[in-house]
Amino acid sequence: MAQYGPSLAGGVLIGLACSAYLLFDGRIAGISGIMGRVLAGRQIWPGAALLAGLMVGPGVWRLLTGLWPAVHVQASWPVLVVSGFVVGFGTRMGSGCTSGHGVMGLARLSPRSLVAVGCFLGTGVLVATVFHLAGWR
Repeated sequence: MAQYGPSLAGGVLIGLACSAYLLFDGRIAGISGIMGRVLAGRQIWPGAALLAGLMVGPGVWRLLTGLWPAVHVQASWPVLVVSGFVVGFGTRMGSGCTSGHGVMGLARLSPRSLVAVGCFLGTGVLVATVFHLAGWR
């Protein structure tokens, strides 16, 4: 059970943050929507606090545990930038991101979120399968 502790703690913290955001702001905690509102100046609190928590969280984790996860990115900067724009386009096209649909939408039994999460996961499984069968990394 100890091996699942950090994942369980992370899931609980995500659930608490999403619940608090809904309670205090009355909005769904979809990160792409929050980011859009904060950058447009239409929302500062509590959206900016939630985004700051996402950025500061890994550092706090390291201070508390001494652990720092190894990250190995094998893509070039242009690929990462294009990928970011594609993800941003997808979240706008899908009216939300995995946090809004997957965490909040499914918890609220939203049919639209069920379809969106099915598309997210189905596409991920398809791409991973193609990469695996093609021998790509």
